[in-house]
Amino acid sequence: MQIWPAIDLRDGKCVRLEQGDFDRETVFGDDPVEMARKWVAQGAQCLHLVDLDGARDGRPSNHDVIGRIVSAVQVPCQLGGGIRDEATIRALLNAGVDRLVIGTKALREPDWFRKMCDQFPDRMVLGIDAEGGLVATDGWLQTSDQPATELARTLAHDAIKAIVYTDIAKDGMLAGPNLEAMSEMNQAVSVPVVASGGVTTEQDIRNLANLGMAGCIIGRALYEQRLTLADALSASR
Repeated sequence: MQIWPAIDLRDGKCVRLEQGDFDRETVFGDDPVEMARKWVAQGAQCLHLVDLDGARDGRPSNHDVIGRIVSAVQVPCQLGGGIRDEATIRALLNAGVDRLVIGTKALREPDWFRKMCDQFPDRMVLGIDAEGGLVATDGWLQTSDQPATELARTLAHDAIKAIVYTDIAKDGMLAGPNLEAMSEMNQAVSVPVVASGGVTTEQDIRNLANLGMAGCIIGRALYEQRLTLADALSASR
């Protein structure tokens, strides 16, 4: 199972939010590029980047620092947040981002998302953020009436690389992942599912691996040293 250390970007800094709340932010570093180098030096084989400003505003806002991160490390990077048009997709892929996580636009315009999957096979990741099992959009500021598994089944047959499934209630809370929700999503589709939200301990990682998850994203637990990356990688094996 892959371990994806998270680097969440806001105003060019490395931060973490609690349950996606922009008013509950902790800044963990002024230099996200150095943070990326740190995780790779400790053994990370991939990185999960989030443009929080982009997710909230609907347009990418941290292109410069994203480009510098991708140039600084020699591991695949996936990016989510505010990716809602083809020009942005092309620019980010040309900048060296390995794969792009698209959520809001996929929910609102599934035909457009299918088209992007066809144009950029194995580079698109469906990002599903859910609260109470319902899909949230616009940087988690809005909750739709569509069940997360329903959206996944609708779009999972396309040429997508994976699904990143985030349980908002667990995100940044250091209380363990929602294993029931993750299992339900993993059983609903045949594409790889990456779990996000609440991963805190080695046992959390083992539990997700036992469910057959393709990977998990870890943020606050690493930054607050509740879990070392070395232990996380060991547990994933």
